[in-house]
Amino acid sequence: MHQIEPYYNWLKYYDPAADERSPFHGKEYNHDVYSETIYGYYIDPAWDSIGSETLYVKILYADYAQGFTVIEFIGEWNDTLNNDIMTLKRNLLEVMVNEGINKFILIGENILNFHGSDDSYYEEWFEDVEDGWIAAVSFPDFILDEFKKYHIDTYVNMGGTLQIPHWRTLQPLNFFDLVDSLVQRRLN
Repeated sequence: MHQIEPYYNWLKYYDPAADERSPFHGKEYNHDVYSETIYGYYIDPAWDSIGSETLYVKILYADYAQGFTVIEFIGEWNDTLNNDIMTLKRNLLEVMVNEGINKFILIGENILNFHGSDDSYYEEWFEDVEDGWIAAVSFPDFILDEFKKYHIDTYVNMGGTLQIPHWRTLQPLNFFDLVDSLVQRRLN
């Protein structure tokens, strides 16, 4: 697990520690000290805690003018025991919505497991974005199946064309344009 790093190539375009509107503004990263763990396994120090024991994030990009963000995840998303969606919503998503973000691109290829509960926080998040949307990109198929089992696909666009394995080859704005066009086709 300690070898799985958040995507670094977009740091030249956006750094959440340098963004005054980011929940992680001012955070200093010590890349020599591994202190955060998921089930006893150390994770790379560049991942950010949202207050969950098993789910960590990295804001890869945020554009307040266009109202979108790209967030990468690692770990186990556990709504059953830890209510991770509530923690995520209260500690990260609401802060970003209050800053004008209403389009969320979630990168989930490092989500190892999902344990669902009810969908009320997903519904609340969906209502918060109003004219925006939420898109789950490159989540493992078995995670998408679990999302569907708990009806999260009612609120989050996922699967099909949103499985974009080459997303790292795109610059942030091009990636957003691609995801936006795919989501708009679904909405129309």
